[in-house]
Amino acid sequence: MSALSLAACASGGGTSHYRAANLHPYEIKGQRYAPQVVHHYDARGVASWYSYPSHTRKTATGEWFDPGQLTAAHRTLPLPCVVEVTNLQNGRKVRVRVNDRGPYADGRIIDLSKAAADRLGFTRAGTAHVRVKLLGPARLADGDAIELAEVAPEGVEAADLI
Repeated sequence: MSALSLAACASGGGTSHYRAANLHPYEIKGQRYAPQVVHHYDARGVASWYSYPSHTRKTATGEWFDPGQLTAAHRTLPLPCVVEVTNLQNGRKVRVRVNDRGPYADGRIIDLSKAAADRLGFTRAGTAHVRVKLLGPARLADGDAIELAEVAPEGVEAADLI
């Protein structure tokens, strides 16, 4: 991600870095969520991880879900964005592309892909106490490096996603 896009976000550059469709309020199990563009997000809470077979499910941004990529789901952060997640129990950190909505389990603030949970060292435990810090917008899924669900999937390096 370029310093320019981070600067644009930090300076109040508006919603141009995010897809408008990913900012609409939505409802899950009677609970209403209102995604919004924020320029600062720094929260502590419980993370969990989720997985589906690779390329069988679309994320909220229309990309293919791949448990081997460094991605995450958040209920209200603007999509797509990049966050830094720190496991508060062991100090490990990872940068992930937030491209999906969730988690909807009580008390959880972020759902991570299996690859991200592996890097943070909590796959076996299932959950971890984490700090989630917004770094800025991620590249939109218009490029060849990010697999849209409408495109035949090919291998993508995690570093290309953020």
